[in-house]
Amino acid sequence: MATIGIVDTTFARFDMGGAAIDEVKRHVSVKIKRVTVPGIKDLPVAAKRLIEDSKEPCDLVIALGMPGKMEKDKMCANQASMGLIQAQLMTNTHIIEVFVHEDEAKDERELAFLMEQRSREHAVNAVKLLFRPGSLIKEAGTGQRQGFEDVGPARM
Repeated sequence: MATIGIVDTTFARFDMGGAAIDEVKRHVSVKIKRVTVPGIKDLPVAAKRLIEDSKEPCDLVIALGMPGKMEKDKMCANQASMGLIQAQLMTNTHIIEVFVHEDEAKDERELAFLMEQRSREHAVNAVKLLFRPGSLIKEAGTGQRQGFEDVGPARM
């Protein structure tokens, strides 16, 4: 049985990990291992540990976090993203990065909506990547967006 890792943060203002787990369970029967860390810069090592667990390694990890709206938060998000990429390359395992920046939404309600939708839509992407990778080929170039509406393909 496949194992999906979920790594989320206490800094986020919505239970992104819970939403991702709920969505994964709607689509497939897998083992899920969840770890919660304080902030986004803690995500890379937690994801790498889940992948390299000698007893039950994860086949894929979803890393979820919410960078704040300050410039230093954006810098931390970039560092965390680079760390997640490095962990993927070190382990040859996909880590789906799911970040929602606090300033992406116009108000609290939209922020909560975006955090839930993006978490759920990326959970579906993780399922596709792990179990139905060919389905992603059909979506190539279609302007998919996680959270808000898809933008569609560019027109000539």
